[in-house]
Amino acid sequence: MNIRIIVPTYNEAENLPKLVTALFSLPLQDLNLLVVDDNSPDDTGKIADRLAQANPGRVDVIHRAGKLGLGSAYIQGFQWCLEHGAQAIGQMDADFSHPIEKIPVLVETLAGCDVAIGSRYVKGGALDERWPFWRKALSGFGNFYARTILNLPIRDVTGGFKLWRRETLADMPLERVKSNGYVFQVEMNYVATRLGYRFKEIPIYFADRRWGKSKMSFRIQLEAAVRVWKLLGLYPDLPRLIRR
Repeated sequence: MNIRIIVPTYNEAENLPKLVTALFSLPLQDLNLLVVDDNSPDDTGKIADRLAQANPGRVDVIHRAGKLGLGSAYIQGFQWCLEHGAQAIGQMDADFSHPIEKIPVLVETLAGCDVAIGSRYVKGGALDERWPFWRKALSGFGNFYARTILNLPIRDVTGGFKLWRRETLADMPLERVKSNGYVFQVEMNYVATRLGYRFKEIPIYFADRRWGKSKMSFRIQLEAAVRVWKLLGLYPDLPRLIRR
């Protein structure tokens, strides 16, 4: 299986080389990486180019003109992976908050579903134990809020650690997905659910980033709160788009 993991980056110079070493230490010979860099001022893009030169055929880089957002980075990455023959397409952060050792488990899980999710909110999953109560409560409420409004059959609707079947992404109207920030994850889950695709969640421990600065902001949180309601009216035709 040709597996391609997409990692959007903005100022991840400290993390990216460590991430590549960790990914390619996994027992998955067909695991490859696509870095989508938003013109990071800390030279993450140049570091990504050097990693691509050192790992020909296993690391590719998309350079974008500026900080265009998480959602558009993933959409561009999905389209690139589909064009280049990836059979399974993954999403993860560059900051080691997602447990890299769980990628083989996601690959195994994908054999029985259309989307495999690393979940903080199924039995056995957890948030960083160092997080204060208010931060855990905010994360939990954000999931409950989106899950309830959109009636999603997924426990972790805002998580960004996933593996998609090629066929699933190829059938989705990616050009219509416009959310940025973590609400992008919600919109993708909503669209896939409306199309009847099957999800399976595996428990993960979500750790706080080790190096670098968090990209979360009040603006991103506000966008998510408003955008969730808008999603209800954006895809009335989706049931007619099922091609299975």
